[in-house]
Amino acid sequence: MSPKHKYIALGLLSCVPGLHRLLRRGTGGSTSARYCYSVWLRHLVLNARVNPTLQFRSVAELGPGDSIGIGLAALLSGAERYFALDALPHAQTARNLAVFDELIELFRARAPIPGDDEFPEVLPRLEDYSFPTQLLSAERLEQTLAPQRLQRIREDIARLQGSVSYMPKWYERGQIADGSVDLILSQAVLEHVDALEGAYEAMSRWLRPGGFMSHQIDFKCHSTAEKWNGHLAYSELTWRLMRGRLPYLLNRRVLAEHRAAATAVGFDDIVVRRFERDDGLPVEALAPRFRAIAAEDVRTAGAFLQATQPLRRVSERS
Repeated sequence: MSPKHKYIALGLLSCVPGLHRLLRRGTGGSTSARYCYSVWLRHLVLNARVNPTLQFRSVAELGPGDSIGIGLAALLSGAERYFALDALPHAQTARNLAVFDELIELFRARAPIPGDDEFPEVLPRLEDYSFPTQLLSAERLEQTLAPQRLQRIREDIARLQGSVSYMPKWYERGQIADGSVDLILSQAVLEHVDALEGAYEAMSRWLRPGGFMSHQIDFKCHSTAEKWNGHLAYSELTWRLMRGRLPYLLNRRVLAEHRAAATAVGFDDIVVRRFERDDGLPVEALAPRFRAIAAEDVRTAGAFLQATQPLRRVSERS
């Protein structure tokens, strides 16, 4: 069965009463402590290059998935508060605690960042995968890995309180106080968010003035087509059939739209690292909706988008 027909079948099945919940799937990836360690440290290293004075006392993550391991890595690096914001409840306490214990050992060992040999599909890539001692010194880790602190975090994970907040239905207003977050990050999540402009608006509200966001966005088809950008060739009707009532699929929004959404809510100094491929469909093979997009966006299979919340918000400027 072709990817298109497989997803049309799934989309139609998702519309059958009683099957909607059965079609929920895990997200993969974040059940591995090494994956979570690698993703967090990649964001940390690249964010420090753009914003060397960045503080991350309060961290929010969109779409943590099957564990909150990336956020736990942030706590082990010195964050004091972590908000896990998901559309559906995936993470489980026993899995979170297991990942936490593995992460502790990775940080204690100052293990190198797992790179392309172990996670060849994970972006963004680094030039150097050594443990970032310039950001996480021995003195800092002695404090962040102190036994009493680890025990407190472990208790917070078990009860989802204190330093750890787990919030399914993150998009509902009032989940996080405005101006209360230092850093917002996501890994291969924003390509699934239907209300993209609303997501950037929410992040603008949550971040404190001078706060920072970093997002790795995956623009590939996620197995919905033969070619990596083949999902952009489907008509609107075909895509609606493929989507059905699945809890999430892809929003088919290109990089230019992410930049526009971030700019519209006032983010400053937007920095983008593209990962391009030349083996996808050419622009003339795409559906009419996508034939006017820039050639570089047609080639963009992934992008790391970083931006700073201005010291004065858009509402204060107007």
